[in-house]
Amino acid sequence: MGLKKTIQEFKEFAVGGNVMDMAVAVIIGGAFGKIVTSLVADIITPAISVFLGGKNFADLFYAVDGLKYESIAAAEEAGVGVIKYGQFISNIIDFIIIAIVIFIVLKQFVKIKDKMKKEEEVAEEATTKTCPYCLSEIPLEATRCAHCTSVLEEEAKEA
Repeated sequence: MGLKKTIQEFKEFAVGGNVMDMAVAVIIGGAFGKIVTSLVADIITPAISVFLGGKNFADLFYAVDGLKYESIAAAEEAGVGVIKYGQFISNIIDFIIIAIVIFIVLKQFVKIKDKMKKEEEVAEEATTKTCPYCLSEIPLEATRCAHCTSVLEEEAKEA
């Protein structure tokens, strides 16, 4: 019995909107990650390299044996371990940019969602009211309840 229930719950989860929303988010996130990586590698890193004397930022490394090598490839070819701190810093920049953009996008999304929710609440409040006698929803302009036929006191006094 427990297995059937688990399978049923999984089917509801897999077919439900959550999985589709998650799949779309992963696809968009992957594409967005490529854009940010390109921004860092192709624009920000070269701009920073100007301050490093024209050296490619991602090529900064430290050879574990303490000797100087012309490139990461040369050190690795010599069988020496390398600490690729330039690439690490580039990845940190990637992360910071992604985090900032996601924060901004989510903040705007929440703002738009709150605005839509308030508009819906105002629209609902402006069109109906509750009959004080039978508690049914009736049009805002009604002077008599369509459900219980009671004369509404507020409008009866005005007439």
